[in-house]
Amino acid sequence: MPTSQDMTTDPDTGLLDALQHQVAVFARRAEQTRLGGVGQVRNSMDRAAYLLLNRLDQEGPMGVKALAAGMGIDSSTVTRQVAPLVDTGLVKRTSHPEDGRAVVLQLSPRGQARLDEVRSSRRELMAQVTEGWTQEERDSFCTLLTRFNSALSARQSAAGTEAGTEQGAEGAGAGSQVPPTS
Repeated sequence: MPTSQDMTTDPDTGLLDALQHQVAVFARRAEQTRLGGVGQVRNSMDRAAYLLLNRLDQEGPMGVKALAAGMGIDSSTVTRQVAPLVDTGLVKRTSHPEDGRAVVLQLSPRGQARLDEVRSSRRELMAQVTEGWTQEERDSFCTLLTRFNSALSARQSAAGTEAGTEQGAEGAGAGSQVPPTS
């Protein structure tokens, strides 16, 4: 099996350079447009809020720790990001059904309506950006982008595990933590 070093010195170097450049351009353009959608809804929900609401919608009510683990970020980041969503009524805190002492986060009806509105706007943006693409091209792009994101997530998880192992062996050092993502 080739090592990372082998993979960057073979004839694919030019392709890998082009790929890393396109990923950088994508990240910049995604941030510039926030891929927020079209119409009045455009840019009206930040990435962190969208991802949190989307996860709660897909997986149902859950605690901060479970939400953080599922998103690959730490609990303090989730707590900070969810606070304004609770304040604006998009998320509600409720008692855990099996342990009334525990609190779970749940998408409110207002949050569900807002998420549906933003999804619709973003769906329209994706339709416009990929206008002229065949269904097969859209499917392939989605499959490959999902695979790429999964590989990045696995890499981040592995780095977090390595940092946790080092932290356990060397004590709690702030330098060994993996920075949170949104």
